[in-house]
Amino acid sequence: MRTEICERLGIEFPIFAFTHCRDVVVAVSKAGGYGVLGAVGFSVEDLETEMDWIDEHIGDAPYGVDIVLPNKYEGAGEMDPAKLKTTLEEMIPDEHRRFVDQVLEEHGVPELPADEDPGSGLMGWTAATAVPQVEAILRHPKVTMVANALGTPPPDLIEQIQSSGRLVGALCGTPAQAARHATAGLDFVIAQGYEGGGHTGDIGSMVLWPQVIDEVSPLPVLAAGGIGNGRQMAAALAMGAQGVWTGSLWLTVEEAASNPAQLESYFTATSKDTVRSRSYTGKPCRMLRNDWTEAWERDDTPDTLGMPLQMMAVRQAMVRSGRYPDKAQAVAFNPVGQVVGTMNKVRRSADVVRELVEECIDSLDRMNALFSVD
Repeated sequence: MRTEICERLGIEFPIFAFTHCRDVVVAVSKAGGYGVLGAVGFSVEDLETEMDWIDEHIGDAPYGVDIVLPNKYEGAGEMDPAKLKTTLEEMIPDEHRRFVDQVLEEHGVPELPADEDPGSGLMGWTAATAVPQVEAILRHPKVTMVANALGTPPPDLIEQIQSSGRLVGALCGTPAQAARHATAGLDFVIAQGYEGGGHTGDIGSMVLWPQVIDEVSPLPVLAAGGIGNGRQMAAALAMGAQGVWTGSLWLTVEEAASNPAQLESYFTATSKDTVRSRSYTGKPCRMLRNDWTEAWERDDTPDTLGMPLQMMAVRQAMVRSGRYPDKAQAVAFNPVGQVVGTMNKVRRSADVVRELVEECIDSLDRMNALFSVD
């Protein structure tokens, strides 16, 4: 099951696990897959701490890091994080802050202690914050790949990553976006279908994957969006993908940092219980439908803001939901794909990798048997 990208990265299985949890990164990479740490949400200092821990526990296995640097966002061009933060905060209407407080109050979510700073919510959503993250990433030799979740990275960033001997890729939701990635000289493309969790486009995986593969061939393509078992992995490989990029699957594993309230929300949800909403990030993001997403859809409530203003406006909700998960379950941010309908128990990450591989092989064997000649 070794594809070209497996050979280049030195991994056994073409299973890429996107996660914000360092324990999952280590577990997947040590099981023969490839753990990818989501950097958004971490300061440079915190990201360094996470990577130091991974380096110490992952052994000789490699891993990757995923950044979020959109092509278009409010405040683009300003590279001083402090100035950018001040400029953007002044752009957030008071009605948005009041509405966030109102929703949280209506659901009984306690306020933060007076001495606790919730942060700005700017995180890694801009060049001013993502570029320093990349500089930190390149100080860690076990990181062998960097992916950008939103758009083609700037040319100088591509050059910086590739000149360090690492691969660089990006997600896409259309063949046209994939073509721009290829023209920019990226090493691989991740085609994420509509079913996926987090930021997704409008085209379903079964339609998108072969279109992107045809568009950028022979550039390696990883299939993403709705992959939760080995049968789906086999389908992606049969179409010509060189691996699968998975995310939702790792939210409920034993090593994940999901709290009990989140796990309950995931385990009780069906595949019909997700929605693409701009209510947390400002861009269409698939998450569990709940009172929070419904509130932002009403005609009598504020329109969502662009990225990163929306995330900054709702930062209080993010932090208070994390601190009081039981109280905030109905308004929590739970990004997840439609595959959530099959996520109904806790499993070890290594077991998930093994089951994906075994079911994929069984599926391919069944296909081969259909074409056997007596």
